[in-house]
Amino acid sequence: MPDSTDSPQKKRVKAVRERSAGIVVFRENPATSQHEFLLLNYGRHWDYPKGHLEKGEGDTVAALRELREETGITNVTLLPKFSREIMYHFQSSRKGLVRKEVIFFGARIDFEGSEAITISREHVGFQWIASEAALERLTFANAKAVLASLIRFLSTNPENRDISSRALTAEDGMS
Repeated sequence: MPDSTDSPQKKRVKAVRERSAGIVVFRENPATSQHEFLLLNYGRHWDYPKGHLEKGEGDTVAALRELREETGITNVTLLPKFSREIMYHFQSSRKGLVRKEVIFFGARIDFEGSEAITISREHVGFQWIASEAALERLTFANAKAVLASLIRFLSTNPENRDISSRALTAEDGMS
């Protein structure tokens, strides 16, 4: 009978850890009273504005900076009680196995002016999409879970539908 010491040991590969931050931006369409969510077309998938934290940057500042860089949006109101974090692994040709952590914040933008979006070169398009269609358009299951969580949050926290607090901009907290 073979003993357990005879079986080959699996090598554990240490993953490189990366952290990113992003924002799930929504607006309320006055014609339909429905929430619409901003999705970016990355060419091969649909997702939210997000990107790596720069050295010394906090999650919120990085998320607002990425939003500005990827969409030109500089004036949103962050939902003070909503953030969701996801984690996944992928294989990089340069870094090997990567453990990616991404925190997403929810943010509202006024309907007026929300069409003034300038996407970065890493995207091929964008679209404002109502809840159910946005859930279908998103490519990855973890992005769909973040959106489903935000939709539930907005429906169970009506005070967040029309936030009257001061909007945060990409320059807030940045020096």
